[in-house]
Amino acid sequence: MISLNKTHSLLVGAGFLLGTLGVKALKSDAAHNLAVQGVAAGMRVKAGYQDIVEQAKASVDDIVAEADYLNNSDDACACSCGCADKAEDAKAE
Repeated sequence: MISLNKTHSLLVGAGFLLGTLGVKALKSDAAHNLAVQGVAAGMRVKAGYQDIVEQAKASVDDIVAEADYLNNSDDACACSCGCADKAEDAKAE
């Protein structure tokens, strides 16, 4: 029972010591500079990702616009049945 209490006391003391040293280490200039560099790198990655997403959206918008044009065009026919030729002949008459 006594050794268990000593073990707990040692663990609590080690945790307190580690916490105190951790706070001092986080307040140091080196830790601050490291955090700034990490955030800057994350912001560069985010900007690159946003550029890729914007390019993909532009491509999708182009594809959708072209498909919409094909669907709404009177002269366009996606099938090979010749119905576009018949429509042109009907307009000529």
